Amino acid sequence: MKRLSFVNGRIDNVDAAILRALAANARIATAELARDIGLSSPSTAERVKRLEEAGIIRGYHADIDPAAIGLPLAVHLRVRPMPGQLQKLATLLSKLDAVLECHRVTGDDCFVATAHVASVSHLEALIDKIIPLGATNTSIIQSSPVTRRMPAISTKED
Repeated sequence: MKRLSFVNGRIDNVDAAILRALAANARIATAELARDIGLSSPSTAERVKRLEEAGIIRGYHADIDPAAIGLPLAVHLRVRPMPGQLQKLATLLSKLDAVLECHRVTGDDCFVATAHVASVSHLEALIDKIIPLGATNTSIIQSSPVTRRMPAISTKED
């Protein structure tokens, strides 16, 4: 069975079309996806499978609105660990349910986390769990002019 190789992250225009369609609607039926990109259903299914196996498609997710489930306050937490507390802080951040994602970064702070909480008092409780291990700087997210989106796709044809 022929397998595609993805050199330097380069994919062809058909794979790019598949990724764009799945980013817009991850629940699209294979037959509909195939019609949209102009391939047969088996060819489309095989391409999707290869994109998954190559790690380009990492998964399929529901996009849940935290505010709709009682978590209207979104925040970014920049965290600078106390000396010797980097690993403990990373472990703690990974276990806090309010923290939806966390990145280790360069610069003055070692971590930037995004959290969703029900209220300012819940935010205070979250910060209180972190401050024994690190100093925090918190920014409340007022709005998101750019929401999470798919990165630009560079194809072999570009």
